[in-house]
Amino acid sequence: MIRKTSLSILLAASLSFGGTAVWAAPAQKANLQSDQAFDNKIVKRIKEENIYNHIAELSKNPRVAGTPGEDVAVEYIKRQFESYGYETEVQAFDINSYIEPSLIELSVDGMTFEPAPISFTYGVNGEVTNELVYVGLGALSDFEGKDVKGKIALIKRGTYTFADKILNATAAGASAVIIYNNTDGVISGTLGEPNDDYVPSLAITYDQGFALEERLKKGETVTATLKIEGAQTNKAISHNVIATKAATQKSKNQLVLVGAHHDSVDGAPGANDDASGTATVLELARVFANAQTDTDIRFVTFGAEENGLLGSYEFVKSMTDEDYYRTVGMFQMDMVGSKDAGPLIMYTNAGEKNIVTDLGASAGARLAKTGEATPYGMEGRSDHVPFAEIGLPAALFIHAPVEPWYHSPQDTLDKISLDKLKEVSNIVGAAIYQIARPDTPALEKAKVAPKEVDYNFEERELD
Repeated sequence: MIRKTSLSILLAASLSFGGTAVWAAPAQKANLQSDQAFDNKIVKRIKEENIYNHIAELSKNPRVAGTPGEDVAVEYIKRQFESYGYETEVQAFDINSYIEPSLIELSVDGMTFEPAPISFTYGVNGEVTNELVYVGLGALSDFEGKDVKGKIALIKRGTYTFADKILNATAAGASAVIIYNNTDGVISGTLGEPNDDYVPSLAITYDQGFALEERLKKGETVTATLKIEGAQTNKAISHNVIATKAATQKSKNQLVLVGAHHDSVDGAPGANDDASGTATVLELARVFANAQTDTDIRFVTFGAEENGLLGSYEFVKSMTDEDYYRTVGMFQMDMVGSKDAGPLIMYTNAGEKNIVTDLGASAGARLAKTGEATPYGMEGRSDHVPFAEIGLPAALFIHAPVEPWYHSPQDTLDKISLDKLKEVSNIVGAAIYQIARPDTPALEKAKVAPKEVDYNFEERELD
């Protein structure tokens, strides 16, 4: 159920000036203590080596939701939170787990594809032979004027989720889907929860897909046979791990949420996706454990993000009305460490600014090496989405475009950048402390507020 906007959110919103900058009343500015001095109380304690070491531990094996690999990660995260003095809750919830197909084949005009294609996590069994039709990125509008009924849709990766692309193809009448990568390598990904409207689908490389696209654009008739056997769905249990730091002085009855997902896709160590975000949550939890705050901070690592944001949806569903109404904002960190990814950006579900992006932009202007405010954009596909959907300010902190080996076995520790880990942990840590330190800017009568900054919207693709 969508709840009404809370009082704390309304108060937080009053700090956005024209929707473009973090605001501090002119009469207050002369009396503000240096934001940098307050930042240093947090950022000087952050050790990127700790984050790196957590990534090393978490990425030893894949952490697929509902498997023993996730269980090992959950226990590790719980131990770390407890070592910092937090009472820690492990929230269990039911999911579907998936068994990889025993057979995946694709042939085009009688020639078998090499390297072999792969199926998405949660594959649909079936065998289809028909013409290929190229439909761009697979948006609903891409199918307009194209006859795909009974045929196989060829779709390029990007912008939309794999599930949306396949469901759009199904709605247009396609009998199967081939999605090709928009970068080097082979796609690995998930369709989330089972859906009766899915059709047999598989993934191929960029070179393979581009060659087919070029043939189709020339008007050639291209016939393919797609075959998937042995895909199965089983019930399993995934977990969220939750640790709360209570306010230490003059509590303002406010709550800040800080999250990342700890699961990975099958076959991927997930060093960047998302051991990096999880490890940063752990380090911020350590740093804030003894900090003086007037605000509660709840650190959460979510399970089953790769299955369709199931852990964050479960967390949102379990929130009490009291916690909902006192939540100032939600900071989500996903894929924050790869040296081969693009610059930092803050994505919101609707592409609109909020208190989280305001504070993140201001912290970026103070702390980023470039001295520039962190930009924002529009993107779903991570655990900030369920919070935004119930009206809570939320933003995803991520480097984009993502690295070429996203969702692949090459997502390993050697690709991690200490500088990027430090950048994100500094910015998010300082933004959180701007809310949580005594006399917070999320209150209407705050005596402290971050310096006013302008920051830009960027139409930057995630992948």
